[in-house]
Order: sequence, then C-alpha cells, then structure tokens
Amino acid sequence: MVTFSHTDDGTSEAAWTRSGLAVAPELPLDPAELSGMRFVVLAAHPDDETLGAGGLMATLAALGAGVEVVLCTAGEGSHPDSPSTTPEQLAAVRLAEFSAALGALGLADRLTFIGLPDRGLAGHAEAVAGAIRDAVRRLPGRPDQLAIVAPYRADGHGDHDALGAAAAEVARRDGHALLEYPIWFWHWATPGDLDRQQWVRFHLDERARRAKKRAMEEHATQVQPLSPLPGDETLLSAAFLEHFGRGYEVFAWTPAPGSPGPLHSSADAEAVFDGVHDHSKDPWNYGRSWYERRKRALTLAALPEEGYERGLEVGCSIGTLTAELAARCHNLLAVDASGTAVRRAEDLLAGMPGVRVEQRVLPGSWPGGTYDLVVVSEVGYYLAPAELARLWDRVEASLEPGGTLLLCHWRHPIEGWELDGDTVHTLARQRLGWRTSGLYQERDFVLEVLVAPDREPG
Repeated sequence: MVTFSHTDDGTSEAAWTRSGLAVAPELPLDPAELSGMRFVVLAAHPDDETLGAGGLMATLAALGAGVEVVLCTAGEGSHPDSPSTTPEQLAAVRLAEFSAALGALGLADRLTFIGLPDRGLAGHAEAVAGAIRDAVRRLPGRPDQLAIVAPYRADGHGDHDALGAAAAEVARRDGHALLEYPIWFWHWATPGDLDRQQWVRFHLDERARRAKKRAMEEHATQVQPLSPLPGDETLLSAAFLEHFGRGYEVFAWTPAPGSPGPLHSSADAEAVFDGVHDHSKDPWNYGRSWYERRKRALTLAALPEEGYERGLEVGCSIGTLTAELAARCHNLLAVDASGTAVRRAEDLLAGMPGVRVEQRVLPGSWPGGTYDLVVVSEVGYYLAPAELARLWDRVEASLEPGGTLLLCHWRHPIEGWELDGDTVHTLARQRLGWRTSGLYQERDFVLEVLVAPDREPG
C-alpha cells in the first residue's frame, strides 16, 4: 500500500502534462458505440465519480446511454478531526452533495447507495460484487456490451483499491469491459509510474467540461473548508484539483474478452501524431529528459562508420535526433507522418547543410534513391505487422551493400498499437537475415545495428 497524505505537495499537473499522457491513445469507442453500450459507474465516496469520470458520465448522459451509478460509502470519514461536524452529519451532507452532482452531470435518477463504512471497503468485497451485479441486471443486454467504470485498483487509497479490485474481478468473471479512473495516483505517483499500466484518454467537449465543473462545485465539503476551525480545512487543494481540469480524462482500459483493443495503424498515423505534437512542442521531452539525451548518445555511438554519404531517418518527430545525425551524414533526409512535427523539425534544422525534412506516411510513401544509413528509431511499433514487413522490404531495396540499418525502440507495450520494441527487432532479423554488428539492451530500450550484405561477386 502506498503511503501518502493529502497535505503532501504531490506531483504537479505540469509534470503530468509533460508526461506520456500526451501520447496515450483515445478510448476506442465512438459516440455511436458509447450510446449503444451500458455503463455501471462505481464510487467509493461522494466526489470520486466526478473527479475521475465526471466528463465521461456527462457525455454518456447526453448520448442517452444506459448508466447506473453505485455509491459505496457516504464519505463520513473525510474530516476525522472536525470539531464542528459529526460523521453522521457529514454523511447526510455528502449524500446530498452527491445527488446534486449527479444532477449536474445529467444522471440525477441513476443513483444506488449501498451504505458501507467509509475506510472499510476491503472487508466488504462480496457486498460490493453483489451491488455491481445488481446494477448490471438493471441494464439488461450482452455482457460484452457493458463497461464497469471504477477507481483504479492501484490508486493508493484503501477504499479505492478495494473497490477497483472487486470491479476488475466481476468484469473478468462476467465478461465486461473495465475502465479504471485514477484519483490519488495523480498526487503520489510520478510520470515514470505510467509504465505499469495501459492508459487511454477520453476527450471532453466543452459541454462535458462545464458539467464536470458544476458537479465538482456541488461537493462543497471537499473543495471548501467546513469551518474556520482547525480540523475543518479544505480536503482537496487547488493544486490537486488541477489534475481533473484537463480537456480529457484518463482511464486504464481493459476491453471485454474477445473485443479489440484500441489499435491504430499507419492509416491513423498523421491524425494521431498531429494530435500528439499539437498538444506539446516537445511531447517526449527530448530536450530535457536524461533518458532521451542518453539514448541519443548511445545511438550515435553505435553507428559503426564515422560518416555516411546519404542517410534516411524514419520518424524524425521534431528533429532532435536529426540534428545530431546531420553531423555524421553528408546528406540526410528525415521524414515523419505528422505535418506538425515536420514543420517544427524544419524550424529546428533550418540552415543545416545537406538536411531535408519531408512529411511521409511510411511504408507507402517511401522516398526514392538509395542510402548507406537508415535509422528507424521509436517508430516500428506504430505499424501493423504487414506494414512493418513492407517497411523492411523498402529498407532492403534502398540500403546500399554494406550499409547500416540502426534500430532503437522502447521495450514496453505501447497502448493502442499491436507491436512492441522487442517484436519489431525480432521481425527485422527474421525478414532481413542480416548480420547484427552491435546490440545493446536494457530494461527500457533495445538498440541494434544490422549491416546489409555486400554484393556477391560476379
């Protein structure tokens, strides 16, 4: 169990903004799919639902989707040292706040309160599971067309973790999809902890954002002091609430068994990565991250030749690696699917002799000519297996005999895409059959150099 206090400084929203949240894929359900599904939304305490999933709930209400909301406790333990309000009084107020918040979200008549003790859900797993299944029965239909929306089971708060675990077990046993929303995770965790779980974003339109804001204001006991007396201080600080004012909500997404995950292909690449680069000028923190700077240094050091006549970089993003490759290449072509990224790379690389940047979605729009260096860094897993096979065909046809193919990829799963880094490298070796002249791997990435065979005499 994580140990933290709501009075800790916590991780700032600015840090999360610079993190991998910017590149998480969208929840793979369009409005038509959402409106045809049913949703059971779980809250351990009043305000959990609004903080973590209020925008989603408002959207579902507007679409006319079937929604049942199950509240487990009245949250009577939020101010244990209050000199002005007893737990019984606080419970009554918070239940009224909860009802008003659901009204703001368009779900005023969808509430079931099961009356379990605050800070005690871990001892009531069977009651929680029963309440979830009762709510499911009120929304008849196919099991795989229902999603349970629950607190993230590794949120760090005992009640949240217990409720999330119970929801995950019901979803697994009964064949439902699962959306887990973090709350205190944003406070105690750091961007590096995102590696533990697969995440999706749900975009909030202006109407949903306004509804969520109004709903949060209804939870006055949490966002305002109960009184000026010690022990009645505001529970949720302004800095903490910044995590929930984003234009999107973040969920750990587990599709129903047999349902496709949020997979993309190269056909999505331009729109997906334009969105990534529109959100941040440096979405992967190339400039400041020691991980990125160290990885670039290792990449350049792995190149077996001091210089190359004609280089091709596949997936250049904003041109950070390109700028360093340029010193090793007489001519260098850098390509990326995102027009936004290409424009930023052009600005960064302006004035560098022999460097050209082009927008291309590969492997379909492969450039002409031959090269003695091809760099495929952090891009192979953004292709479907058949597309990746075509990419290796293109590389084989355009890399000169004895030329260098450098591969470098993140080794963890990439949510929204079918492949991972280790698989990309394995498929390259299998398809090309070229000699590996250098291989370096650690927990987070693998770096490999393959050499094209010399022409056979004759």
